[in-house]
Amino acid sequence: MKVVLLQDVKGLGKKGELCNASDGYARNFLFPKKLAVEANTSALNELKNREEAKAHHQKEEIDAANRIAAQLNGKTVCIQAKAGSGGKLFGSVTTKEIAAAIASSFGVEIDRKKMSAPDIKNFGEYEAEIKLHQGISAKITVKVTE
Repeated sequence: MKVVLLQDVKGLGKKGELCNASDGYARNFLFPKKLAVEANTSALNELKNREEAKAHHQKEEIDAANRIAAQLNGKTVCIQAKAGSGGKLFGSVTTKEIAAAIASSFGVEIDRKKMSAPDIKNFGEYEAEIKLHQGISAKITVKVTE
């Protein structure tokens, strides 16, 4: 019997999948516990609509990531930091400060956890990479001044 899973079932499949299950297993276990529904036309149509919506949302996320990458790629962000003794940087510049500078300069909110930057403990120019989506990233230059 073909069933559409409503939840993950160990040994059978993941939520939203179309699977084959024996008649007794489906009628006595999956249906009463609301783990699956019979794969009739309405259930298959609902499954198809869910998959199309998921694909559409994923395409929108990729398009948004490409737009942001085009906007940020190759740009320079200037950050002013306090100078310590001997003209060295007081503390260090973190990804949180870089994300705040990007938000104020370009109006784009970036999650600091998706940014990889070297340890910035001196003045100068550094390169940081922002991972916007799987396979989509942007490289920016971070200029630290006194």
